[in-house]
Amino acid sequence: MTLDDETVTAALGARIAAALRPGDVVALSGDLGAGKTALARAILWALGVMGHVPSPTFTLVQIYETPRLIVHHFDLYRVEDESELRELGLDEAKDDGAVLIEWPDHGMPEAWSNDALTVSLSAIGETARQAVIAGPERWRSLADFPS
Repeated sequence: MTLDDETVTAALGARIAAALRPGDVVALSGDLGAGKTALARAILWALGVMGHVPSPTFTLVQIYETPRLIVHHFDLYRVEDESELRELGLDEAKDDGAVLIEWPDHGMPEAWSNDALTVSLSAIGETARQAVIAGPERWRSLADFPS
């Protein structure tokens, strides 16, 4: 699907947020600047997070207690060793609530891949993004999103 601008990205984020439940993993992939953090931010704002939502590029994880559930937002780009994932509490995060992972190819547990909603983003213009979405059956309604 095509995300023409941040308004459409926010609408997709709201649809993901509405379906998000404890134990869910949303894997956001794409090159630098593809819109991973923008989509994560849209999901978190739709869940009721107020104010600035920073990229966890340097902190590696941000934790949000939303009115509906706890959300752990990870950025695995700088993770170099599996032991770092344990220190960050990646395994426990899924037990606590929902998990948003940027750069999942840098260390997301393989066992999570089958159940995760994956959103692969690529820039196709200054503000437009192409989103390829895949996941378990319960996420299929996202395929009906206007593009």
